[in-house]
Amino acid sequence: MHKNYRKTLRACYLGFITQAIAANFVPLLFLTFHTEYGIPLGQIALIPTTFFLTQLVVDVLCARFVDAIGYRRAIVASEVASALGLIALAFVPDLCPSPFIGILCCVVVYAIGSGLIEVLCSPIVEACPFDNKESVMSLLHSFYCWGSVGTILLSTLFFAAFGTGRWRVLACLWALVPLYNIYNFATCPIEHLVEEGKGMSMRQLFAAPLFWVAALLMVCSGASELSMAQWASAFAESALGLSKTLGDLLGPCLFAIAMGISRVIYGRFGDRLDLTKTMLGSGALCLGCYLLASLSISPAAGLVGCVMCGFSVGIMWPGTLSISSKSMPLGGTAMFALLAMAGDLGGAFGPGLVGWATQNAGDNLRAGMLAGCAFPVLLIVGLVAMRKMTKG
Repeated sequence: MHKNYRKTLRACYLGFITQAIAANFVPLLFLTFHTEYGIPLGQIALIPTTFFLTQLVVDVLCARFVDAIGYRRAIVASEVASALGLIALAFVPDLCPSPFIGILCCVVVYAIGSGLIEVLCSPIVEACPFDNKESVMSLLHSFYCWGSVGTILLSTLFFAAFGTGRWRVLACLWALVPLYNIYNFATCPIEHLVEEGKGMSMRQLFAAPLFWVAALLMVCSGASELSMAQWASAFAESALGLSKTLGDLLGPCLFAIAMGISRVIYGRFGDRLDLTKTMLGSGALCLGCYLLASLSISPAAGLVGCVMCGFSVGIMWPGTLSISSKSMPLGGTAMFALLAMAGDLGGAFGPGLVGWATQNAGDNLRAGMLAGCAFPVLLIVGLVAMRKMTKG
C-alpha cells in the first residue's frame, strides 16, 4: 500500500506551529497576569525560564527513552500535552490558591509537548523518503517562524476585537491546533531513522569529535538567534518611535518573518546550493548584522541589522541538523535530542551573556550586542572545522 508521506509532513508542519503557539502565546499575557492576578513582574519573568528548562529536561529524557516508547506514541503525546496545557491555562490559575503556581503548572505541561515536538519532528521528516532532505528540513523549520508571526498577529487582533479579558477563550481556541493534529500523527506513516538497536548510544555520540562540533554549531545557532531576538522590540521602539506594546509586537514579528523567509528560500532552491557554503555565508551575514546593530549610530540602521539577523540565522539550526544526520546516519533520536538540547542551551546562555555585558558597560546595549558577535564568529569556526572533518 502506498504511504502518504505528505500527510506526515503536514502533521510536522502543524507540530512546529503548535510549538510556536506554546512559546509565544503566554508572553503576550504577561502584563495581563500582572494586573489581573497581581503577580509581581519578577515572578512573571520565571515563566519563560520554566518553559525552556522544561524543554531542556525533555530533550535529555528523549535521548534515552523515546526509541523505547516509539515515535508515534511520543509525538501523539506531544500534541496531547500541548492541548491540555493550553486548555488548563484557561481554568487552573483561577482554581489554584496561587494563580502563579497554577500558571507554572500549565506551562510545564505544554512545555513537555513543545519539547517533544522539537526533538521528534525533525527525525520523523528526516526518516521519510523525500528528495533534497536539506530543503525539506529548512521548509519544515520555517513553520515555527510562521507560527510565531501568526500567534502574535492573530492574538493581537483577537484582543483588539474582544478585549484581553477574553484571553481564556483564546487559549482554548489555540488548543484546537494540537487537538486536530493528534489525529494526523495517529494516522500518518512514521518511519525510524535507524533500525531498532542499531542507533548510536549517547556514549558513542560523546566519543565522536564530529558530534561536539555539531553541538557547538547548535549552541551558537541558538545563541545567535535569541540574543538578537530578545532585543528586537527595543530596536523597533528606538528606530521607529513606537510604543513599547507595538515595539514588542513589531520587532519580534519582523525578526521571525525574516527568519521564515530565509528558510523558505532555502527550502525552494536548496537543491542548487551547497549547504555548508550557504551556512558560512549566513554566519558572515550574521556577524555583519551584530556589528551593524552594535556600532551604527543610526537607530534605523540598528533595526535593519536586527531584522536581517533573523534572515541570517534562519538556516543555521535546520542546516546543522541536516549536516549532522548526513554525516552521522546512525545518530538516531539520541543525536537529534542532544543537538536540540545544545540549541536550547545556546538560547538560554546567549541572551544572558549579552545582558551581562550590557550591565557591565553601564547599561550600554550596543556593548552587549558587540559581545554577542562571539556567537557568529564561533559558528563560522565550527563550520570550517566541520567542512574539513566531512571533507566538503
